[in-house]
Amino acid sequence: MSTANLAGHLQRFFTDRLLRQLGASPHTVASYRDTFRLLLKFASKHHRRQASDLNVEDLDAKLVSSFLQHLEHDRRNTARSRNSRLSAIHAFFAFVCLNEPALANYCQRVLAIPFKRFERGPVEFLTLEETIALLNAPDATTWLGQRDQMLLDVAVQTGLRNSELTQLRRQDVQLGTGAHVRCLGKGRKARCTPLRSDVAARLAHWLAQLHPDPTTPVFPTARGKPMSSDAFQRLVARHIKSAGKTCPSLQRKKVTPHTLRHTTAMDLLHRGVDITVIALWLGHESIQTTHIYLHADMAMKEKALAQATKSKVVPKRYCPPDRLLAFLESL
Repeated sequence: MSTANLAGHLQRFFTDRLLRQLGASPHTVASYRDTFRLLLKFASKHHRRQASDLNVEDLDAKLVSSFLQHLEHDRRNTARSRNSRLSAIHAFFAFVCLNEPALANYCQRVLAIPFKRFERGPVEFLTLEETIALLNAPDATTWLGQRDQMLLDVAVQTGLRNSELTQLRRQDVQLGTGAHVRCLGKGRKARCTPLRSDVAARLAHWLAQLHPDPTTPVFPTARGKPMSSDAFQRLVARHIKSAGKTCPSLQRKKVTPHTLRHTTAMDLLHRGVDITVIALWLGHESIQTTHIYLHADMAMKEKALAQATKSKVVPKRYCPPDRLLAFLESL
């Protein structure tokens, strides 16, 4: 059987399948692009060939499985991130299977790789003390430190996703009365997120240092280019490590850009904002997604417990009526 060059199939997958046929959002394209960047680097190192010289058959089920293991063990990605990468790989091999019947066996083996189940742990978020320590971590005497501090400030106040923050342009920021930022979130849903007056004032001062072009990134790199999602993750990790020196509790937490989004939600919840408003604020597809913050809020649970214990009824432990039910209860 003749080999099929990977480059041609991958280019058609992005240009024809994702963009022309499916009309995928920029967020989806960026996520798939990052997945294949990582996969091709891994495959090139494994086969000792340039990415452009690889064939579709080189990305067999064994290599893809090794790549997924590499994500979890070497890059320390969560099972959720691993599944997201696998979803992009599945989409590509389903496309190849339709357009290259001779490769159906290879494709089916990759498509048979299952998604990994995982436990949903408690929502990780920062306390007020931890948030202040993080915002004070960047060196505000340098240009990069000012950028990092402003980025973290906006992230904590707005709760925007990683990709939404890194793709912000000057034209997306409205200052003055009713200050807000506009973004295009998941599902191509545009939304506006208000800015507090103090954050808006600091943001105005920061934007005055940037190029006035409306398409200028709000948080550019040193070369003036948009920041990548990976760069934002490294930025957060670096400043968390620094902030941990003055706030020891941060040393016990794994903080990512998404943790800052959780911090926003928990802050709104503590301030008495209705859960439906928080769902709109964060751009959640369903209010069920926002319910995780109700479960994470120990303060609300303790308040409910205090109300429950005010009753004069003495709580009693449930006793099953016989030994068989007691046995079943113990399982």
